[in-house]
Amino acid sequence: MREYSPDLTPAWKRTRPVPEVPADPDLVVEEVATGFCGAVVSCEGGTVTLEDRFGKHRVFPLEPRGFLLEGAPVTLVRPVRAPARPTRTASGSIAVPVARARVARAGRIYVEGRHDAELVEKVWGDDLRVEGVVVEYLEGVDDLPAIVDEFAPGPRARLGVLVDHLVPGSKESRIAAQVSDADVLVLGHPYVDVWQAVKPSALAIPAWPVVPPGQDWKRGVCTALGWPSHTGAAWQHVLSRVGSYRDLEPALLGAVEQLIDFVTAPA
Repeated sequence: MREYSPDLTPAWKRTRPVPEVPADPDLVVEEVATGFCGAVVSCEGGTVTLEDRFGKHRVFPLEPRGFLLEGAPVTLVRPVRAPARPTRTASGSIAVPVARARVARAGRIYVEGRHDAELVEKVWGDDLRVEGVVVEYLEGVDDLPAIVDEFAPGPRARLGVLVDHLVPGSKESRIAAQVSDADVLVLGHPYVDVWQAVKPSALAIPAWPVVPPGQDWKRGVCTALGWPSHTGAAWQHVLSRVGSYRDLEPALLGAVEQLIDFVTAPA
C-alpha cells in the first residue's frame, strides 16, 4: 500500500495557478519580459499582437504566465469565436437569424411525389417555414381537378401545384389544362422525373442516361449508371449531392420560386 507523503514545501514557495484569460480585442495587458503595455489587436495562431498608446504594434507568443493584467500574472489564450451563421439559405435567399416558423397558411403547394417534396424541403425549407407554407405530395396528378375542387381554393387559400414532365402534348399538360381556377397556379418542369432536375455535375456524371420508352425510368437510370437497383437508396444518393439551388436546373428553380410567390401574395 502506497504511503501518503505530504507536501512539505512552504506555502510561499508553491507555484500558484495562473488564470487563463481570453485575448479579446481591446484587452489591455503588459508583457512580462519586456514591459510592453498595450491593447490586444489580434490573436492568430500562437501569438497575440498588442498596440501601445503611441500606435506601435508588437507581436508576442502566448506563453504561460507571460502577461500581467492589472498587475497580476495571467496566461492569455485564444478567444472562443462563435461559429459564423450562414447569410444565405440553400435557395439563395437572405437568411433570417433565429427566425421562428410561421403559423401555417391556408394556402398550400402540392407536388407529385415524395422525392419532389424532399428536394423542395432541402433547398427551400428555411424559406417555406418563414413564410408558413406547407408542401404536400400527391402520388401523381391523375386526379388533379378533383383534388383542386376538394381543396376549395380562394384568395386567402391559394394553391400551387408543381407537375413533372409538363411539356406540350404530355398527359400531364392535358390534366393541368383542366384546372382554370384563378386562385390555383399549376407549373412544372420538362423532366420525366424530378431526379433530372439535379444537375449532372452535382453527381459527377456527364449527363442523365437516356432510358428507352416503355422502361421504368428510374430503374433504367440505376442500371445505366451502375447504381443500386433499389431506387429509394439511389434517390438518397442523388439528394445527398444537392447542397443548394446551384445544384438544380433553372427550370425547376423558376417554377418553385413562382409557386412560393403565388401562395404568399397578399389576398
